[in-house]
Amino acid sequence: MYRSAGKAFLLLCAIICAQYILSCGFIDLRPINVSIEPDKAGSVLPAADSPVIIKFDTEMIKNDAEGIIQIISDSGSVNGDKYWIGNDLYFKPVQGWTAGIRYTLSMAGSIRSTDGRELRVERLVSFYAINKNDPPVLLYHYPPAGASVSINNFNYEFHFSRPMDKQSTESAIILEGNNKNFEWSDNDKILKVVSDNALSSWVLYKWSIRDSAKSADGVPLQAVYSGHFTTDLDQNLPKVKRIYPVLNDNGGWYATGLEIETGLRQGNGIAVEFNKKMGESVLRSLRFEPSLSGRTEYLNEESIVYIITRDPVPETIYTLTISGDTRDNEGIKIGSEHKIKFYPDIPVLKVFSVAAGENKIDLSQAGNATKIYVDAAAGIIDIAIHFSLMFDFEAMKNTPQRITLTPLFPRSLSSTALQYVSWASSDRLFLRWEGLKAGDDYPHYYRLTIPGGTGGISSNAGINMNSSITIILEAVK
Repeated sequence: MYRSAGKAFLLLCAIICAQYILSCGFIDLRPINVSIEPDKAGSVLPAADSPVIIKFDTEMIKNDAEGIIQIISDSGSVNGDKYWIGNDLYFKPVQGWTAGIRYTLSMAGSIRSTDGRELRVERLVSFYAINKNDPPVLLYHYPPAGASVSINNFNYEFHFSRPMDKQSTESAIILEGNNKNFEWSDNDKILKVVSDNALSSWVLYKWSIRDSAKSADGVPLQAVYSGHFTTDLDQNLPKVKRIYPVLNDNGGWYATGLEIETGLRQGNGIAVEFNKKMGESVLRSLRFEPSLSGRTEYLNEESIVYIITRDPVPETIYTLTISGDTRDNEGIKIGSEHKIKFYPDIPVLKVFSVAAGENKIDLSQAGNATKIYVDAAAGIIDIAIHFSLMFDFEAMKNTPQRITLTPLFPRSLSSTALQYVSWASSDRLFLRWEGLKAGDDYPHYYRLTIPGGTGGISSNAGINMNSSITIILEAVK
């Protein structure tokens, strides 16, 4: 009886002690349950802003729980906002999840509930967002790394393994020295970058594509791609090969077979031939001293022709200069000016001799009065002119009316009239004037004018005398 009473007393004491211990908060043996969304390796969050959720079955000390959570990717730690809804801890990335990237949630450390229980956590969960498609890869690029290329019709070209997002890819491309026009093909897997401005010759160029470029489904490149090349494929310097006169025949220009130095004739153009294909700057490369009116056109890819629109001035030495900035179609400069002097083979009309009646006039003394004998009754004088060149038919018709014999002194003298014209040959002109009057008390002077210059007489189109000839005649009995 006493033994049973002792056992009951001990049991009562044990219960009282346990209740005391629990009431003082020294120990709580209940476990803390935790679950994670996503909970399986390889899970895919549906959207870029989908949160990772850690669920507890009791209220936790928030700082402890937040402190052991870290989410990383191959790019490093992910920054995110942490917030609580009830006993659930949410993690939402500041920049949003990136498609196709593998993320890893790490929880490691000890955390406590608000009722004093402690939980030791070591969890790793890998997951994706939006999709877990393979990342795009740059399969091919032009120019190849370290290549020597030509600048003619140059375009960059990039081939990707998957269709690309145009905006992010174009923004990720960095090219030296170019404005960029983008052309996509093959379901947006091939990108051609067309140059607005030509590259410069013999220059090292670099390019890169940042890993911000994404595929059409949002998966970024996993690496930065870069390369370089040199525009030095053409090592041949441009130079002037020859300069020669050309003649137009039915719209085409053909070499005359003469040398430019002394063989440029009326109606000819000037051809300049180079040793290689030339760029557009060649059309602006010619300069003449003194100025020579005309325009430049291509003969072919290696040659140009200067079409003279106003014949060179006869008996004048011209200097043709080809600029050292003239470039070939690779952009390579000639480097130094090319000069050549030429003397056009264009004749000048001259007067060999003038005879008035029986007197041959000394043209070197044309400014001094030459006496001519005039018949008192008829007042006639015959003038014979010998020219240095043959006149064509049209010029033979026009020339006599251009030559004038006019009263000079006194002012009261009557006008003369051209009575008779005859060409003894195509270079010898005979003229007869009437109405002249010899002087009595004072001399009578007449002026014979053979007009020269641009508006003067010409033996053929464009063949003129350099200047007019004026002869003073004194009419005597």
